[in-house]
Amino acid sequence: MIRLRSGKEFGAEPGQSILNAALSQSLALEYSCRNGNCGVCKTSIIVGESELLRPEIALSADDVAAGFGLTCCRTATSDMAIGSDDLARISHLAIRTLPARISSIDLLAPDVVRVLLRLPPRTDFAYVAGQFIDVIWNGVRRSYSLASAPREDGLLELHIRAFANGVLSGYWFSQAKPNDLLRIEGPLGTFYRRDDAAERLIFLATGTGLAPVKALIEDLVASADSMPPSVEVYWGNRTAQDFYWEPVDLPTGVAFTRVLSGADPDWVGARGHVQNVLAAGGPDLSSATVYACGSQAMILGAQAVLRDYGLQDHNFHYDAFVESGDLDQS
Repeated sequence: MIRLRSGKEFGAEPGQSILNAALSQSLALEYSCRNGNCGVCKTSIIVGESELLRPEIALSADDVAAGFGLTCCRTATSDMAIGSDDLARISHLAIRTLPARISSIDLLAPDVVRVLLRLPPRTDFAYVAGQFIDVIWNGVRRSYSLASAPREDGLLELHIRAFANGVLSGYWFSQAKPNDLLRIEGPLGTFYRRDDAAERLIFLATGTGLAPVKALIEDLVASADSMPPSVEVYWGNRTAQDFYWEPVDLPTGVAFTRVLSGADPDWVGARGHVQNVLAAGGPDLSSATVYACGSQAMILGAQAVLRDYGLQDHNFHYDAFVESGDLDQS
C-alpha cells in the first residue's frame, strides 16, 4: 500500500508507476508530462522502497540525496509513505478517450494556430481551467493545453505552435481542415487555480504557455471569489509578432505586461525574461502565489530567481512544456 500525507492509501500493481496507480483509483496527484522531464510530480519518499521505471531527468543530485522521487518514474516495491496529497478538486474528473472533430482552425501568428474542437453531442466532458488534453491523429499523440475555461458551447480551444519537422505540426499547418476527425484523451494535468487567499496573484507565460494562463484568468474572472488585491500577468516572446492574443476582456485591475526577449529596435515595452522583469522591481513575494507555464528554461529560472524574493515553493505552481517522444506538449 502507498500512503499519502493526508492518510489516504491506495494499492499498486507490480511495475505500475505510483502516479498511474493513484490515477487508476481516482486519486489525483500532482503531475504533468508523465515521463520524468518536468518535475511537477516530485515528492518526498518518507518510508518504503521503490524502483525506477525511467530516468528521473527533472531531479538534481541534491534532490535524490534528500529523498525525493518522481511518482511518474517510480514503482513501489514495498509499502510506502510519500509526501503527496490527493487534489480533491480534480480527483472526480474521469480521464476518457473520445472522438472530436475540428470546428475551426485559424492562424493567429505565422507559427501559431487556434484550433476549436467539438465533441459528439451530449458528451459529458468536464475539466478545470489549466488542464490539458492529448490529441491523437494517425497514431501520433501530442499534449496541448486547453486555452479557455470550460465554454458554454462545449468547444475545446487549443493554441498550437509549429515545430520544425514535427509530425503533427505538418498536419496542423498544411493539412488540417474543419470537420476532420481526431481522438482526444483527457482531462490531464494538475495545473489549476488553487483555493488560496493570495494577496498577490502572478501569472508567468512564454509562447503558447499563454493558453492555460488565459484559461486560469478566465476562471478567476468568472468565479465568485473576490479578486486578490494584486493580479499581474507577464507574457514573454522572442519577437513582436509572437504576441498573438489581445487581453481585451481583462478587468481593469489586472496588470498585463508583454516581455520581449529577442532583439527589436522598435520595441518600446519590457525586455528580457518574464521572471527577471518581475524581479526587477525588488518585489516582496512572501504572500504571493505564482502560476507559470512555458519553456522548461523559464520554469527553472523563475523558481531560482523568485525564491530570492520570498516566494514559497508551495505557492509556485507550474506546467513546463517539454518535448520527449510521444508526449510533446504545446
